[in-house]
Amino acid sequence: MEQRRSPAGESRESLNLPNQFSCSEAYWISPHVMTGRAPCRGRPETNHWENYDMQHSSHGKTLRRLAASVGLAALVVSGAAVAQEQPGDGVTVIPLKSSIAEETFQTLLVMKALEELGYDVQDIKELEYAAAHVAIANGDGTFLADHWDPLHTDFFEEAGGKGKIYREGVYSPGALQGYLIDKKTADEHGITNLGQLKDPEIAKLFDNDGDGKADLTGCTPGWGCEQVIEHQLDAFELRDTVTHNQGSYSAIIADTITRYKNGEPILYYTWTPYWVSGVLVPGKDVTWIEVPFSSLPGERTDVDTALADGTNYGFQANDQRIAANREFAEANPAAAKLFEIMEISANDISAQNLLMRDGQDGEADIERHADAWIAGHKDQWNAWLEEARAAAN
Repeated sequence: MEQRRSPAGESRESLNLPNQFSCSEAYWISPHVMTGRAPCRGRPETNHWENYDMQHSSHGKTLRRLAASVGLAALVVSGAAVAQEQPGDGVTVIPLKSSIAEETFQTLLVMKALEELGYDVQDIKELEYAAAHVAIANGDGTFLADHWDPLHTDFFEEAGGKGKIYREGVYSPGALQGYLIDKKTADEHGITNLGQLKDPEIAKLFDNDGDGKADLTGCTPGWGCEQVIEHQLDAFELRDTVTHNQGSYSAIIADTITRYKNGEPILYYTWTPYWVSGVLVPGKDVTWIEVPFSSLPGERTDVDTALADGTNYGFQANDQRIAANREFAEANPAAAKLFEIMEISANDISAQNLLMRDGQDGEADIERHADAWIAGHKDQWNAWLEEARAAAN
């Protein structure tokens, strides 16, 4: 990705000497400072020139010293200006993201902000979440803009936790996830809870391959959500009636949407912010269903997943946070502050993701979306950059 650099102009000064010679008045000893007398076209009198040198040699040395100091001061001022505007000058950054193409947008926003701070930002490297957290902890990657907290708690802790990974602030708050079915089937059969699929008669309503079991459009292996789904199928005793279909989420959810459009019942997992809920609209096309009780794997075994209003979709509400290599963050306070204070709404992410779903999914498209978002939030953008620069100074 092409870097942007704020131009740093040089300070230029000159010293004017009195007009006391009949030939050209002075000659340049540097691009900025003049001293002495330029030779005349006709050979000057030797004694005149020698007398001038003798009488003004100390003056010339003084000017030379002044010239040197002026040049040094210019360099110092120029260097200080660059350091203040671009505290990341010369520092390499390696951004990471998962295979979810829709995460490119929010990752790109962070990259562009870092570039404006002078960082040398490399192309995005794709790693699934577990591997990405290890890479961040080991310094093989610099940041991940889509660390889901608390969904990725186990990845975070297994990679070394806060001793290895820096995560301050919330990049995008209020992410939800869970299970949904088409509203028509929900209303006709009174389905409100995933536990009802223990009944084979209810489960086979969502059978699309003829085996008599409900087909759940699930989560891609390595994302973290698949661990929750697998755990809950056991906890809710659904193994005999529900099949967890995994694979490329974009492919299997596309098939699910096609089946919905054909009037077939559907059962699927999804999350927000994401474009799916802009196509299959909750409350209109589909409905969220609750779980029988809270049950999560790993270190969250005893966590209550019920929301403030008492509804329980089986997953905790999540915040998306920027996870970064701690050693990098401590050595780069400007970047660390930026990671802490940047924030984008779930609605903005969903809106951009829907544009991608509708065909604007090329690199140039996503770049344009990011630039448009920045232009629409310019005051906030500039405030983030100024606060980040202040942290470095």
